[in-house]
Amino acid sequence: MTTWLLFHYKLPSKPSALRVYVWRKLKRLGAILLNEAVWILPDTPKTAEQFQWLVAEIQEMKGEVALWRSNLILGQSEDMLVEKFRQQVDSEYKMLLKLLDRKQPDLSKASQEYQQIMTRDYFRSEIGRQVKKRLLVLRGKIQ
Repeated sequence: MTTWLLFHYKLPSKPSALRVYVWRKLKRLGAILLNEAVWILPDTPKTAEQFQWLVAEIQEMKGEVALWRSNLILGQSEDMLVEKFRQQVDSEYKMLLKLLDRKQPDLSKASQEYQQIMTRDYFRSEIGRQVKKRLLVLRGKIQ
C-alpha cells in the first residue's frame, strides 16, 4: 500500500502569474490533479520536502494551502492511480525513444531529458528502462 501526499491550495485571482507558477511547479514535480480538486504525489522523503517548499512559497504569496498524508481506502483503486503516474512519464519516454531512433541523436540532450523525466518516474516505468538501455547502447557502454 502506498501512502500519498495530497496538496490543495488557493491563491488570489490577481496576478494570474502566481497560479501559473504554482501549476508549472506541480507539473514539473509530476503531481497529478485528482478529480480537478487535489494534487497528489506518492509519499517519499523527496516529494514531501518538495511539497513543503511549495507550501512555504504559497504562504509567502498570501495564499491558502493544505498538505495531507493519506492512504487510499475507497474509491479509485491504487493500481489505477499508479497507472496514471506511469502514463504521464511513459508518454515522455516514448517521445525520447523516437528522438533516439533518429540518425545521430543529440545524446547529451537526450540524457539530460531522460534524467528530468526520471525524477518524476515514481513507479519505475518499463519504457524508462528501455530508454536507459538505449542510451547506454548509443553511448557504447553496453552492446
